Amino acid sequence: MHDDARSWLPKFLKHLSSERRLSPHTDSNYRRDLELFMRFCERNDIADWRSVDSQHVRSFAAAEFRQGQSPRTIQRRLSALRSFFNFLLRQDQPPVQSNPAIDVRAPKASKRLPATIDADQMARLLTFRTDEQLDVRDKAIMELFYSSGLRLSELVELDLDNLDLPDRTVRVTGKGGKTRIVPVGRYALDALSTWLRERSALAKPGEQAVFVANHGGRLLQRAVQTRITLWAKRQGLGVHLHPHMFRHSFASHLLESSQDLRGVQELLGHANLATTQIYTHLDFQHLAKIYDQAHPRARRKS
Repeated sequence: MHDDARSWLPKFLKHLSSERRLSPHTDSNYRRDLELFMRFCERNDIADWRSVDSQHVRSFAAAEFRQGQSPRTIQRRLSALRSFFNFLLRQDQPPVQSNPAIDVRAPKASKRLPATIDADQMARLLTFRTDEQLDVRDKAIMELFYSSGLRLSELVELDLDNLDLPDRTVRVTGKGGKTRIVPVGRYALDALSTWLRERSALAKPGEQAVFVANHGGRLLQRAVQTRITLWAKRQGLGVHLHPHMFRHSFASHLLESSQDLRGVQELLGHANLATTQIYTHLDFQHLAKIYDQAHPRARRKS
C-alpha cells in the first residue's frame, strides 16, 4: 500500500489509546489485525483504502479461515476493520467513501459442548469408604451434585432448613434469586443423612450451613473444587473433574433416559429452554457414536 494509506494506521491506534481508552491488549490485537489486512492488500495490488471493497474483506476472512484461524479470531479481525473504516469515514477529508467491512460476518463459532463423565465413571468416583468426617461430607456433596444437578454456588449456600429429607427434596436459590425445589435421589439421601449425623460434631454452634469446613464454618466454593479434584485423582478417573461437570452429567444422563427436555429445564433452573437444548447435542453425539459402531452402512471401517 502507498505510504499515505499506511499513515492512517498509527493515527487510528493513537485514537484507540487516547480517546477510546481501550486496553493495551486490545490495542496490540487491533494493530496486528490491521497489519495482516494491509499485507493482504499488498499481495492483491490494492494501493489505497478507497480501493477496498466488501469482496476484498470477505476474501481476507476466507483466507484466514482456510489457514486455521478460529471464528472468534476472525470476528475480532473484522471488528478491527469495521472500527478502522468508521474512523476513516469520520475524518474531515475521508480517504474512503464507505465501510466495506460493515456487512461481512465471520463463520459461526461452534458451541463448546459441556464436559461430562459417563455413568460408569460416576459410579467409580462415588464408590469409596468413608473413614473420616471429611470423607463423609465429600461423599454427600458429590452425591447431591449428581442427584439434583445443583450449581456450586447453590450447594455451598444450602442451609439446614433447605433440606426436607422426609419429602426427599431440597429447596435451592439459583440465579436471579429464583427458588426451585428439586428431588434428592436415594444414594444422595443416604449420604446426606450420614453426613448430618457427623456434622453436629464439626459445626460451630448456631451455624446453619449444611456443609461446613474443618473450622466449623460454611464451606467455601474453592474448598469444594479442591476436594473434588482430589477425589478424581484418588479414584483414578483420569479426567480434570470440576463441580459443574456433575451438573452437566446429571442433565445429560437424565435427558438420555427420559427425553423430557422441559423437565430437565425445570430441574436445572434454566430460564430459557435454549440453554437446556445444549444437552440434546450431547445426547445426539452418544447416539451417533453407537450408530457409527453398529450400523453396517455407517462410517465404521471393516
